Amino acid sequence: MAELLHVATQKKKGTLHPLVIIGALFFIFGFITWLSSVLIPYLQLACELNNFQSYLVAFAFYISYFVMAVPSGWLLKITGFKKGMSAGLLFVALGSLVFVPAASYREYTLFLLGLFIQGAGLAVLQTASNPYVTILGPIDSAARRISVMGICNGVAGILAPAILGAIILSDADGIKDQLQILSGLEKTALLDGLAGKVILPYLVITATLVLLAVFVYRSELPEIDEAELEEGNPAEKTQTSKTSVFQFAHLLLGVLTLFVYTGVEVIAGNTIISYGAFLGIPLSTAKFFTSFTLVGMLVGYLIGIICIPRFMSQRTALKVCAISGVLFGLGALATDGVVSVVFIALLGLANSLVWPSVWPLALEGLGKFTKMGSSLLVMAISGAAVIPLLYGWLADRFDAHQAYWLVIPCYLMIGWYAVYGYRIGVQAKGVAKQ
Repeated sequence: MAELLHVATQKKKGTLHPLVIIGALFFIFGFITWLSSVLIPYLQLACELNNFQSYLVAFAFYISYFVMAVPSGWLLKITGFKKGMSAGLLFVALGSLVFVPAASYREYTLFLLGLFIQGAGLAVLQTASNPYVTILGPIDSAARRISVMGICNGVAGILAPAILGAIILSDADGIKDQLQILSGLEKTALLDGLAGKVILPYLVITATLVLLAVFVYRSELPEIDEAELEEGNPAEKTQTSKTSVFQFAHLLLGVLTLFVYTGVEVIAGNTIISYGAFLGIPLSTAKFFTSFTLVGMLVGYLIGIICIPRFMSQRTALKVCAISGVLFGLGALATDGVVSVVFIALLGLANSLVWPSVWPLALEGLGKFTKMGSSLLVMAISGAAVIPLLYGWLADRFDAHQAYWLVIPCYLMIGWYAVYGYRIGVQAKGVAKQ
């Protein structure tokens, strides 16, 4: 497969390597996705929401992955990867544009609609790009390539909340204090002004996404031909004699693993600002905490690039991440104040190599079912809709500190997949996993 792509990229001299284009898309994933970490406390103020209501931001964004993942696979079969990616970018642009009337009328349901449309577009992009990176080279080094993409994602994730936070949360603490004493028209005017701060940034985001969609459409990005992939690999041929993607147990368990993983990843990034505020840390300081979580993820990606597969296998990396997640989660629960916040930020390090390790383990041997398998794995991102919402409910029922008990069983599930679940239904077929 790598040879096929290499030939395709050499048809025109000067053509950008496919990974450069995919890296730009991963940057977009990170930028759009991690904006929600700022939108949660922002909308909690602007629309006067409780914890559970504010985490509907994550729910609306990520539940679209569940709704759109399988249709994304069908779409890609019709359009191919390149046109599908372009269409996905246009969907994200449309969702960003919805923020303009949402902010103008301070209508929370419109914000949620915009987030849902953004997530739908990203579902198409994720369904196309992740298997592309996985197949673009030897399977045992796929986690290293995905880690490179993760750096693009993580850098954007650091920049996005810092940039948007500086714009829309610049005087959040003062506004929060004023809301305690104002009422009537004065309070409404203050909230309308806060809501309006989001309009210009999202107009810029919309225009940028449209331009990128045109660029991808006109690029020389080569297609992945699953039929050629299967014919060129006898081992794949044996595995894909199955008649349904649901016959691959290791894939289905990989979907469940990614479901709980995306939940804890979003909890680590999206709750840390509100958690800092709960501990009495000013929002002017806490708004940077998500960036610390993303720095932890970047460090993990760099470790993956250096160590996989030379010093450790993808499966070993998955075990280390699971153990680290349990230890850091318990550390956050056992401590208080800034130390507890640091442990939550360190969950970014524990999360870093889960996604790049599970994808190749779950997709290996799928052959002609690769696109549909990818769709199911992308559907698992809906865990980021359900699990953080459960965290919000627990935070309202108990408190924002004790609600972090939720992450412990999630990391235990990740560890189980690394030790045993990845080989169920596969080892007997003689497929070696790293």
